[in-house]
Amino acid sequence: MKLPALPASLSSLFKRKSAAERLAEKQAVKVEPAAPKRPLIDFQQLAMDFKTLDPKDPGLWPLAPRIVILLSLFAGLLATAWGFGALGWSVQLEELEAQKQQEATHKEAWLKKKKQAVNLDEYRRQLAEIDRSFGALLKQLPNRAEMGDMLVDINKAAQGRGLAVELFRPGGEAPKEFYAEVPITLNLTGTYHDIGAFTGDIAKLPRIVTLNDISLTANPNATLAMRTTAKTFRYLDEAEIANQKKAAKGGKK
Repeated sequence: MKLPALPASLSSLFKRKSAAERLAEKQAVKVEPAAPKRPLIDFQQLAMDFKTLDPKDPGLWPLAPRIVILLSLFAGLLATAWGFGALGWSVQLEELEAQKQQEATHKEAWLKKKKQAVNLDEYRRQLAEIDRSFGALLKQLPNRAEMGDMLVDINKAAQGRGLAVELFRPGGEAPKEFYAEVPITLNLTGTYHDIGAFTGDIAKLPRIVTLNDISLTANPNATLAMRTTAKTFRYLDEAEIANQKKAAKGGKK
């Protein structure tokens, strides 16, 4: 059996009531405000905790003061250690800098020695060449016994060109490192060509002879007067070199 339909006015009334009820329910629901966030560190509470600390019983101290005091002590220890350590560190830094400079010096010396080692064969060849050249030069220097013959050869060279030997005076020896220098004062008179030939003969001698401080003056008879100092050299024997070294050491002392 079907129920009779409600009038349209009643149906709309029920609909309006349901909408009003829904609006009232929405208004009744209130959103509760969110609780304010607490700060990470409550400085007021921390200050109160420090005021109530009992120095005689640290075990009862709150956690926050204990953490702050421990951090402060740790920072103080670090500062003290840094202050005392800075004195020792400065000395160590100076030593480190000195070691670095010494390392650079040793490295440079090592590089020089390495270059010498690489070129050792070339240095030996050059040394052998120097020894040969030095030996050839030594052969041109007379020894003590040959000095008399050397002086005779110089005198004969002047007379052989027709020069008048007015003065032929050997001087005292001047010892050097491994040889001795012997000066000879010469006063010669002759023509220009004869003097030129004499200087050529001196250059051709097997021993080393040099003409120094040459002075030429014209004579009334169309000849020239030559004044010069001829220097020849002789090498020192081992005994003379040893005596010379001993004398040098004694002079230094």
